[in-house]
Amino acid sequence: MLGRFRSAVYNAIGGLEEDGVVASTLRQGGSPTHSKPSREKYRYQRPHFLRLETEDEIQVTADHAVRPIIVPRDVSALPWAAGYAETINAGKSRHNEDQAMARQGSIGVLVGGKMEQIPYTVFAVFDGHAGAGCAVTASNDLWAAVQARLESVATQLVGGEGGAKWFSRTISAESLVIGALESAFWDTDQKIGEEKKVYNMPGGCTVLMAVFILGKLYVANAGDSRGVLCRAAKAYPMSYDFTPVTERTRLMQLGKLAPHLLGEEYTWLEYSRRPLRKDIGSRMLYRDAHMTGWAYKIIQESDMKFPMVFGEGKRSRLLATIGVTRGFGDHDLRAQAQHGTVLIKPFLSPQPEVRVLDVDTETITVDDVLVLGTDGLWDVVTNDEVAAIVARGLQAWDNESRAGKYRYISLAQDLVMAARGKLKERNWRRGNGDPATIDDITVLVIPILPYKQEQVGVENDVVETEVEQNTGVQQVVVEVVGNRLDEGMEAMEVEKEVNGKDNHTISVGELVGEDAQVEVE
Repeated sequence: MLGRFRSAVYNAIGGLEEDGVVASTLRQGGSPTHSKPSREKYRYQRPHFLRLETEDEIQVTADHAVRPIIVPRDVSALPWAAGYAETINAGKSRHNEDQAMARQGSIGVLVGGKMEQIPYTVFAVFDGHAGAGCAVTASNDLWAAVQARLESVATQLVGGEGGAKWFSRTISAESLVIGALESAFWDTDQKIGEEKKVYNMPGGCTVLMAVFILGKLYVANAGDSRGVLCRAAKAYPMSYDFTPVTERTRLMQLGKLAPHLLGEEYTWLEYSRRPLRKDIGSRMLYRDAHMTGWAYKIIQESDMKFPMVFGEGKRSRLLATIGVTRGFGDHDLRAQAQHGTVLIKPFLSPQPEVRVLDVDTETITVDDVLVLGTDGLWDVVTNDEVAAIVARGLQAWDNESRAGKYRYISLAQDLVMAARGKLKERNWRRGNGDPATIDDITVLVIPILPYKQEQVGVENDVVETEVEQNTGVQQVVVEVVGNRLDEGMEAMEVEKEVNGKDNHTISVGELVGEDAQVEVE
């Protein structure tokens, strides 16, 4: 009974239990609609740059009572000494269902008989639900889809300032990169759908990716994770949250155009409150799919169906089941229905919104950082709070000192700490006394200036600049090296002075030592 109550509570606040998909695939009689594969494509893991290889190492990070903040110990594990921190949920699922990845690579393209390279850097966070399998798969596979799509337009990307010429229409390089990201998201989701038939890959995940390429920053978002550019203590959103509330119009219009997808128990109409049987014959405010305002209607028997979008804020649900509307996976997720089968996937979309920052033309300083975080951060910390924490943190570090290289890891840790809070009287509370998040939290803090310096040829990693004369126009070919992400560098916790032991930051030695213990205040 207690287990059922806890499951109901967590489902109400935004999480789906790891076995939620299994439950939702049961028919009224209680038997599964199909047998689930038992083989996994990837075993459960934490991000590769943390270098947590054994089950024991991973298990220590999964302490729901302590919720240790995990950060890389080796600052060179991430490009540009970017910061990363994570912590597990307070018990809503066995695993930390968030994932993250970072990668540097290049795309080869033949120009004038000579092979040139287009370097790029990718960061991404994935927020899993109803299991970690989909997020783990996406964190391993999405970059390859992005690489393939970028390679398919590589020749056009270096075709000059005007972009690619298609008959009388000019298509910019920026549009080609955006199209490559959009296509890669759809490709990956389709691949996951096919692989779910072969592998045990429960649930789904939201996706937030930042790509630095050709002097620009592209932030692609499908879900409710968020990217924010922090500049001079101000926050500039680089993504838009996709939830049942923010996508109500799209969902309702789809439901109206294809009512068979809703079965016999759901309606695309929205009401000022849910109609009850006693309301039949009375007037009530409602909104149809094509409406932006409200009007009255007489409640009838057909209005007893459950609204496909119900609730507000983090409690909003699509088909009374899921709190996100974009991302990967969930191909087998079904809504509860007394009659027939109502699949949720037709209403979900992997389509990302892509926003662009032109780094080449912007004035970038050491204070400009991009924060990527899963909703565990943003549920309790506002954009402006994040910007203020980043500004204070940057001022506290001497960028010229040896310790200065840890500043972005420290910032990521501070942001996770702000959202996780401290355990007080069996409840997690923020510093101001407000409730803290009990969800998984993942944060990346990415400096923009190092990329700007690479572009202008002053970063140390730029080892060769060759100027050629080609048809009277100078071409600067910059070759970037130093991709050390795949060299297996050991990474875990950064050693940082904190007040007391509330931070619960643990080191590699504590992870692998026989007498390792985690103390809490």
